[in-house]
Amino acid sequence: MKFSPMKILQLSAAALIMSAFAYGGVSAAEKKKEAAPKPAACNSLKAEGECEARQDCTWVAAVMDKKSGKEKRRAYCRAKPKAPAKKKT
Repeated sequence: MKFSPMKILQLSAAALIMSAFAYGGVSAAEKKKEAAPKPAACNSLKAEGECEARQDCTWVAAVMDKKSGKEKRRAYCRAKPKAPAKKKT
């Protein structure tokens, strides 16, 4: 069996592409395993106990209308503001 230079070039290019796909798939799988699950965002928490249990969240109480006694704004959880960066002098 005789291979022409063009056929050898095509086979080596195909082998190179296949090896690149195989390596890319492995590295993507490793990255997914390494990523640690992030805690839920503060604004996704609906219960006061869950919100207060975390150090980076604060609970905002509901606002009630005095006359009707109805709730104007529901209670919610939000992230605490981050401390401003110190200026270098």
